Amino acid sequence: MKQSMTLIPTLREVPADAEIRSHQLLLKAGFIRQNASGVYSFLPLGKKVLQKVEQIVREEMDRAGGVELLMPALQQAELWQESGRWYSYGPELIRLKDRHGREFSLGPTHEEVITSIVRDEVKSYKRLPLTLYQIQTKFRDEKRPRFGLLRGREFVMKDAYSFHANTESLDEVYKKIFQAYANIFTRCQLNFRAVIADSGAMGGKDTHEFMVLSEVGEDTIAYSDSSDYAANIEMAPVITKYDKSNETIKELQKVETKQQKTIADISSFLNTPKEKCIKTLLFKVDDKYVLVLVRGDHEVNDIKLKNLFEAQIVELAEADETKEVLGCSVGSLGPVHVSDLEIVADHAVEAIVNGVCGANEEDYHFVNVNVGRDFNVSKFVDLRFIQEGDPSPDGQGTIKFAKGIEVGHVFKLGTRYSEAMNATFLDENGKSKPMIMGCYGIGVSRIVAAIAEQFNDENGLIWPVDIAPYDVHLIPINMKDDTQRQLSEELYNLLGENRYDVLFDDRKERPGVKFADSDLIGLPVRMTIGKKAAEGMVELKIRKSGEMIEIHKDELLSTLAELFKNK
Repeated sequence: MKQSMTLIPTLREVPADAEIRSHQLLLKAGFIRQNASGVYSFLPLGKKVLQKVEQIVREEMDRAGGVELLMPALQQAELWQESGRWYSYGPELIRLKDRHGREFSLGPTHEEVITSIVRDEVKSYKRLPLTLYQIQTKFRDEKRPRFGLLRGREFVMKDAYSFHANTESLDEVYKKIFQAYANIFTRCQLNFRAVIADSGAMGGKDTHEFMVLSEVGEDTIAYSDSSDYAANIEMAPVITKYDKSNETIKELQKVETKQQKTIADISSFLNTPKEKCIKTLLFKVDDKYVLVLVRGDHEVNDIKLKNLFEAQIVELAEADETKEVLGCSVGSLGPVHVSDLEIVADHAVEAIVNGVCGANEEDYHFVNVNVGRDFNVSKFVDLRFIQEGDPSPDGQGTIKFAKGIEVGHVFKLGTRYSEAMNATFLDENGKSKPMIMGCYGIGVSRIVAAIAEQFNDENGLIWPVDIAPYDVHLIPINMKDDTQRQLSEELYNLLGENRYDVLFDDRKERPGVKFADSDLIGLPVRMTIGKKAAEGMVELKIRKSGEMIEIHKDELLSTLAELFKNK
């Protein structure tokens, strides 16, 4: 492609609203442009990169037994009402009505649509298992779109769905797709980890996320320093054992603690370690209130709380709700004398002796609080977030934290959607059973941003060979020089005949502008035609290493073959 014939609007200044490196560089190098908050156009370079990623995804999904289809972005409300998600999905679901008043949504995902298709077309176990996937634009009304392609309202996603007659079949396909995802991210040369995850609004159990390690990631990964264990911070179980002190149990006392609201305030005011304080929080779990206790230096993990009660919605009670239920503000809450609410506590609370907690009265706390004597707990379970330094849940090493960008997620949905939507099949005995489902998503446009985030330097992008929009950036120093122009045209045609994708900078720009744009765009090899064109000499620059090679044109194909051999 001749550069004068395409659209590559490079920028010299970083856009003010671009916070992270990938967003800055994709804008500066002319790969994307913002149309609205969280909505982007892929310009020609960006579209080519997107297609390269899509092709890798297709190849690995096909190899894993997937079959591609395409479903509508516009989805009927009735399908979402069947599954129950029309009412529970939240404000991220973009809803609209047609001219006849019928309700639709712009699809953030396609569980309902694919379930309805397979429900209507597959009736027998003989047609199972079946794995279908699509690559399509998705829509989610994010509250705060940010970081360019990493969190948008419109994005490109590969979503796949598998249907099974039994759990063994689901397990087998799950492993195949899991491996396909690992292959995809490896081929994209990303530094990633597969982590144990929560299924969120999707439903289902046994899920993993694929995280690209990056300081700009919005998710925290807990991983072992001595094994392959990795999990989202909210899913990592705590296996710490707590030893109960053998100190003498003291008499319960109520003390005034004016203006002392936080654990840090109370710990300092009473000269008591945070580990002896009981943090008390009121949660609304579906339609009931629950009092939750953790140690003062720990934080309540609402995902673990949600899983404990198998709840749909878990929310921290608002200040006015807390006041109405317990008669005081959040800073004065405690479990003593509370009899009409269920109380659950983290294991660490059971080991506290002569602790401190709120008195459910403004500006007062209890000291020398002891579980069993002063209050009762219905369940002691793991309810806190894991912390750095805790033992790894697999028993090997200790936990460390890293930031990650989620680029893929695999779920075992079970019968969550098939039961709700009556997607059944007849087994070998003629008995009707709900199909067992799996769901597998990849953020295709997110991968583009993740690659840009990991592959760049101070001069611009550095695309991996399999992802780069072009293989070679061909730059004649002076297009007015007939010798340079003719050699450039000759080599452009030669490379094209040998299946190299070449961007030919035929613009009448200064060499400095061309070189700066070339570094910014980040193609694997830059080929410069300069003063030695009459001798048939060209200069190659490897973008990744900065290495310069001067060769004769007759050596070009063999040299490029060697350079691209190892990719």
